[in-house]
Amino acid sequence: MKKQSNLSRLMDYAGKFKILTVSSWILSILSALMALVPFIYIWRVIKEVLDVAPNFGKAQNLVHNGWMAVLFAVLSMLIYVAALMCSHIAAFRVQANIRSNAMHHIATLPLGFMDSIGSGKMRKIINESSAATETYLAHQLPDMAGAYATPIGLLALLIIFDWRLGVLSLIPVVVAFAIMGTMTGSKMKKKMSEYQNALDDMSNEAVEYVRGIPVVKTFGQSVFSFKHFKASIDNYSKWVIAYTKDLRISMTVYTTVINAVFAILIAAALFVTRNGVTNEFLLNLIFYIIITPIITVTLNKIMLSSDLFRKLWTSFCVMHSCLNK
Repeated sequence: MKKQSNLSRLMDYAGKFKILTVSSWILSILSALMALVPFIYIWRVIKEVLDVAPNFGKAQNLVHNGWMAVLFAVLSMLIYVAALMCSHIAAFRVQANIRSNAMHHIATLPLGFMDSIGSGKMRKIINESSAATETYLAHQLPDMAGAYATPIGLLALLIIFDWRLGVLSLIPVVVAFAIMGTMTGSKMKKKMSEYQNALDDMSNEAVEYVRGIPVVKTFGQSVFSFKHFKASIDNYSKWVIAYTKDLRISMTVYTTVINAVFAILIAAALFVTRNGVTNEFLLNLIFYIIITPIITVTLNKIMLSSDLFRKLWTSFCVMHSCLNK
């Protein structure tokens, strides 16, 4: 029997609303590609200005190209809004079905089930797992679809106008993906499971502590009398600090690389134009400097979406394992 993918298992909760999720991906991809069109009209504006310089009054199509850029930008936003509407309707249905199925399953379990896990931990697992699912399906998944479509459109634009500058613009992308790979994988998956367990334990002990506040006030005890609560806080703190230190250098290098595209372009421009500058090269250089920040935004979306999905699936698996004990 073929093993179901993680996304397929989530889509099972959507039922007939699955079509809306797929529609949101298609609309998001269309919106991402449409958002690149205004840059073509900006290139036309720059080209016309350079062609007629210094007699700028001879420029005839500046207004037309400007309005076309605005039109496609607005059209991209409207399509994206439609994508979010579809994704939200489907995501809310998935969230409701996960909570409903979980509560129905809990109702069939023995009464001692909650004593072995803790009501606070169980409530946190169900609420946060379903909420994370809604956030992922409603926002991150459409954004990820658009983020993966954007590089394809960018690649076409980067190669069409000046392949030399296009290749230079892609070097930081390759390096960024290599660094991103060091921040994912089985090692990070294990660390994320440890994080989720530490967070769940701390939440469970916090609920038990709040319930015991009347006893604390009556007998004048302090928070340190709740040894399990303090131990869970210390364990969570230890994990977070270690995790942050592990990713500190990788994240610093990653952020530097994805924001350094323009620096590479300027260095290349200084080398290429050492014997003189042509209007064509200047036009392409300005265009590339304007459009390459999209690479930074796209890579950040991919990284954050991947990180959120890893957290989501970890908490989702924890919920299933707890319910199936």
